[in-house]
Amino acid sequence: MKDTLNIIRKLTFKRVWNLFLLKGSYLLGRYLKLSKVAGAPYALSIEPTTACNLGCPECPSGLKQFTRKTGRLQLDMNKKILDEVGSGVFYINYYFQGEPYLHPQFTSLIQEAKKRKIYTATSTNAHFLSAKKAEETVTSGLDRLIISIDGLTQNTYENYRIHGKLEKVIEGTRQIVAAKRRLKSTTPHLIFQFLVVRQNEHEIEELHRLANELGVDEVRLKSVQVYDYKNGNELLPSDIRYSRYKRNRDGTYSLKAKTGNHCWRMWSSTVFTWDGILVPCCFDKDAQHQLGDLKIHSFRKIWFGEKYTAMRKAIITQRNQIDICTNCSEGAKVWV
Repeated sequence: MKDTLNIIRKLTFKRVWNLFLLKGSYLLGRYLKLSKVAGAPYALSIEPTTACNLGCPECPSGLKQFTRKTGRLQLDMNKKILDEVGSGVFYINYYFQGEPYLHPQFTSLIQEAKKRKIYTATSTNAHFLSAKKAEETVTSGLDRLIISIDGLTQNTYENYRIHGKLEKVIEGTRQIVAAKRRLKSTTPHLIFQFLVVRQNEHEIEELHRLANELGVDEVRLKSVQVYDYKNGNELLPSDIRYSRYKRNRDGTYSLKAKTGNHCWRMWSSTVFTWDGILVPCCFDKDAQHQLGDLKIHSFRKIWFGEKYTAMRKAIITQRNQIDICTNCSEGAKVWV
């Protein structure tokens, strides 16, 4: 509840009006097939870095499979993004691919956004949350910190988080909780995110107990995205509630979601890679659908420009023809 109220406090008349414009133009796009957008995005994902210390089996960052360059967001690019997106933005997730805390100035990125009274969030594997870094995180003003904890024994944890150490995740969590208490801060809102796979689904009940014991504010269960799912996959949980895929009568698997020719994300938000490239959403992990480059054009020119308009048009007319949409969880009734 406190976290929700914190988001609401970031709303201003301009931001509410911008939301109204976005929603209205989205509904016109969905039902009348109009690809224009009114207003600026209210939410952004900004990528601090593509580097990662782990080797998760379904993650192109961890597997070092990107065709795009590895790098990190420069402070001046972060400021340029914030200056150009406009006052309608009130939520930023400083995460796309990679491990944010590998960026040596990560908390400086957060501080720049906080100057504009924007709600900030990030997601981490918690391997770098020392006492010093935990205190820097709390004092930066970060509003939400998602910690990926995908197993409660080293064996189940490293089944997916390859090269990871569960003890570091637990210790990093303790450091954040201790820093919050020491500084008498209610933020960041701390979330344990549990990627449910077949090897760890039996640990869900114990996960809630651990979160309560450590002082974590919330637990979220997330369904795993796999690229090779049509004939099943060893990662898919046996409990169908936790899967974004369903088993068909012929033994093959398909997405639970009925995607349809619509997507709120294409109107409500956008994603910046570390080097200022705009991509449609978080499913375009290798930035194959580049819609513009902030180093060349202004954000406004990109957001209202031909490429973005064409992408929205494709979404509302032939979404299932777009590769990044074929494994999307939007609309799926899963515990995420």
